[in-house]
Amino acid sequence: MADRRSGQQFSTERFKAFADAVVAIAMTLLILPLLESVSDAASKHVSTGEFLAEEWGQLFSFALSFLLIANFWMEHHNQYTAVRAVTPMLLWINIAWLATIVWLPVPTAMLGQMDTDPLQEVVYIGTLILTQITTFAAKLYLLRHPDLTTAPASRIRLDIAGDVASIILFAAALAIAVSIGGKGYFALLLLLLTGVFAKLLYRIWMRASPRQADDTVDEASGDGEPEKPATRG
Repeated sequence: MADRRSGQQFSTERFKAFADAVVAIAMTLLILPLLESVSDAASKHVSTGEFLAEEWGQLFSFALSFLLIANFWMEHHNQYTAVRAVTPMLLWINIAWLATIVWLPVPTAMLGQMDTDPLQEVVYIGTLILTQITTFAAKLYLLRHPDLTTAPASRIRLDIAGDVASIILFAAALAIAVSIGGKGYFALLLLLLTGVFAKLLYRIWMRASPRQADDTVDEASGDGEPEKPATRG
């Protein structure tokens, strides 16, 4: 059912196609600095082994950002599979999300080509935090406007807990990276704990909100069997 309070609505399919195209372009842009480095190496007659040794920083930054954008896109895709209407507010939240995705190739190039310094870490990991915050904002909006999605509230709440967990872990990784410098980006491995942390936050949330926990039970009983909450990658 349409969210009449939000006024004009936009085509869900067209919105998803636009988002997919923007993400694809951003992922493609990640490789451009490496292509330029290959051209420079060829003109200097650098061997393949020497190139890989000299450009390991760019290779690492490309792989890291490609993986992160892919993870953000998969989460976005799973979320909007259930969305049946896009309001102007939801659209603007997603435009903000896309802006962070499009910007990420810039700090990625900084990471691959420049010496590591605290401000660079703030720009790179800070961008990831902003991406996760906009993801969180969209899910919170959908939780408050359940008529826009077919996803059960329990699944959205679990996904929100995952976003909060990711934001906290990104912030912790940023603090560690700034404090140790050099190899500080490896602090992003903390994100491997997102799934466990998200489930813990979800349980705390449900215990602190008995009414929402009862709603989750009602949703499960409505289908005749308990719903299995979605897990995060």
